[in-house]
Amino acid sequence: MKLDRRGFLAVCSQAGIASAFFPGTLYTLAVQAQDAKPDELPKITDGMIDEAAELAGLTITADQKKMMLDGLARQRGSYAEIRKLKIPNSVAPAIVFDPLPPGAVIETGRREPRWSKAPEIAVTGNVEDLAFASVRELAALIEARKVTSLELTQMYLARLKRYDPKLHLVINLTEERALAQARAADAEITGGIYRGPLHGIPWGAKDLLAVKGYPTTWGAGGFEKQNFDEDATVVKRLDAAGAVLVAKLTLGALAMGDHWFGGVTRNPWNTNQGSSGSSAGPASGVAAGCVAFAIGSETLGSISSPSTRCGDTGLRPTFGFVPRTGAMALSWSMDKLGPICRTVEDCAMVLNAIYGPDGQDLSVRDAAFAWDAEFDWKSLRVGYIKSAFDAPKPFEPSKAPANESAEAKKKREEDDAQSRALREMRIYDHKYVAATLDKLRSMGVGLVPVELPKLPYGAITPVLEAEAAAAFDDLTMTGRDKLLTGQREGDWPNTFRIARFYPAVEYIQANRARSIAIREVSKLFEQVDIIVAPSGGTQLTVTNLTGHPALIVPNGLRGDDAPKPLKSTPGDYDNEGGPGTPVSITFLAGHYQDAKLCAFGRAYQDATGFHKLHPKLD
Repeated sequence: MKLDRRGFLAVCSQAGIASAFFPGTLYTLAVQAQDAKPDELPKITDGMIDEAAELAGLTITADQKKMMLDGLARQRGSYAEIRKLKIPNSVAPAIVFDPLPPGAVIETGRREPRWSKAPEIAVTGNVEDLAFASVRELAALIEARKVTSLELTQMYLARLKRYDPKLHLVINLTEERALAQARAADAEITGGIYRGPLHGIPWGAKDLLAVKGYPTTWGAGGFEKQNFDEDATVVKRLDAAGAVLVAKLTLGALAMGDHWFGGVTRNPWNTNQGSSGSSAGPASGVAAGCVAFAIGSETLGSISSPSTRCGDTGLRPTFGFVPRTGAMALSWSMDKLGPICRTVEDCAMVLNAIYGPDGQDLSVRDAAFAWDAEFDWKSLRVGYIKSAFDAPKPFEPSKAPANESAEAKKKREEDDAQSRALREMRIYDHKYVAATLDKLRSMGVGLVPVELPKLPYGAITPVLEAEAAAAFDDLTMTGRDKLLTGQREGDWPNTFRIARFYPAVEYIQANRARSIAIREVSKLFEQVDIIVAPSGGTQLTVTNLTGHPALIVPNGLRGDDAPKPLKSTPGDYDNEGGPGTPVSITFLAGHYQDAKLCAFGRAYQDATGFHKLHPKLD
């Protein structure tokens, strides 16, 4: 591989990498420049040090270089020794991320949840009429023995088979396992044993969760036949709750986007669009009525984005609430598992079954999730990120520079056209965001304006890429990254290569800046209990870095007058929005205040009813 050094220096500068020497750069430079294997590297030279120093923005004298050579050679040798260990993805670093600021106090211990009153729901002669029923509704029917788990399981399996050719959301059905679980659930319930609201409920797993006896592909080429001999903790806990796993659903390759080795997972509201990602299959499956609920994961938007695109309710719990044992690691300090459902209370039911320490994931705290359907949500103090609700300014075309060439003019006008279209989409969508505040005020909510602390959040996010590059180091070093579907500039192969030039010192500095962000953002939740925010934008990066929980709820459908997507190719980054597609709103809360977050979100959801809208697939 040949690097454009000037271009790479620009990238490093944009990422904030300019103040520390990174000896590991020498290792990569040597491998790439000499096309050598890691155990056949050439001797480190003064020229290599000069190149690495330039990347790091340092000046090193001839005498200093002479002193460094032996130490650098020893250090480079240590990389190879560690690689010989063949460390699997499941092994976490010795450093454990904790999102709590100093002095934080959390409630501990488990309490019995208080669910809402069992709803009245008619049962027809066609079980498929229940495809879009909530978990709470299905649970009431199963407990009353008005429908069986086997009937629901067979119905959802049939829908998965029917709609997968259109939506591309299934990697593997777990049919044999599911039918056995459903029959066992029915036998227990008939015998008077009822495990709770998830007993007999069919669900789908994002295929980064290990399930014994079935491949766990991570959505990535080269991993199609990967198997693990133990279930993920979340799978074990849902088994214990009596839930029925019907399918392993798609994710973008190694948890990026909606492109996987079998194609692009589609948005049920517009099957010419991708479902977004990386929890592509879980979001699509729930929206299409192919599963009652699903488990997704988020590192930097992978529950939020597909839940928004597909019109689902998604809960990204506090970092450290749900154990990730048996789940693919992308970023040990940022990965979170959470439910994607039809309603907020469904999310609470699922979280209640999967949260708490497992003795394996050391990031998980013994914090309480005390769900109470009768909690007085009106007692909560509610803020909103004021600047995020300001109306977007009208588009202003760029000014033509003097002596502009015809080619430059054409490029400028093309860029202007795209910028204008994006601005028009933002202006159109703003009315849904603004309507949220009006609705909350009509519910009697007093809204307090707040602002996120001004910190360089974007400059902190390379910690994710560095951890991801370490998690998949072998792909980069062996060239197996060529097997991944995505090979664009923003896809993992290129991102992993760039991350190898991220200095260890800067990684630590970024995490120190992250500690400041945690403290400053946590101060907001001393003023308010809940913060309302648009689902995208700065808050998404901020709260993923700080570990705060987020609840994403449907907020309506775009009208026929909505601007059309900029692109029409499924899975294209700019193919989103358009007439008849969902929008969402996000609610945020303090660390481990997930129950209060859900209580407030449920009140808004019940007042609006947008979660009752479903796509028409036939």
